[in-house]
Amino acid sequence: MPIAPRYNASDIMDSGQLSGAAFEAALRRLLSSPRDRDNVASIACEDCRGCSECTFCKGCANLTRCQHCVGCEDCSDCTHCVSCRSCLTSQHCADSERCVASAYLVRCVGCSGCTYCFGSVGLRKRDFHILNEPYDRATYFMLTQRLARELGMLLP
Repeated sequence: MPIAPRYNASDIMDSGQLSGAAFEAALRRLLSSPRDRDNVASIACEDCRGCSECTFCKGCANLTRCQHCVGCEDCSDCTHCVSCRSCLTSQHCADSERCVASAYLVRCVGCSGCTYCFGSVGLRKRDFHILNEPYDRATYFMLTQRLARELGMLLP
């Protein structure tokens, strides 16, 4: 595969001469180039890379405006989350992925507007669910404490 010539993309875009092939080549170069690994405007973050405007995070990558998160990646506006991926505006979640505006989720994927869910997938505006099944508050806490012990997990 031939290497595309180097050029200033903004000059070509301004002149209206950016072709589809040139665009694809420039995008490939951007994706393969090392990204800025500094933690821009972050305070007291440890062992983090590519974070922006974060405070007191540890071992995270590519976070934006997060606080007190540990081992998270690609999250924005989250607080006190542990080992989460691609979550937005969520708090006290653990081992969850692609969750939005949620709190106290454990091992959930794709939940939105949820609180106190454990091992749930794709729920919207639900509370106290385990594996997508609803439970009353007392039963939820009793079951999740037992499950966490058996699975060797710490709950948020």
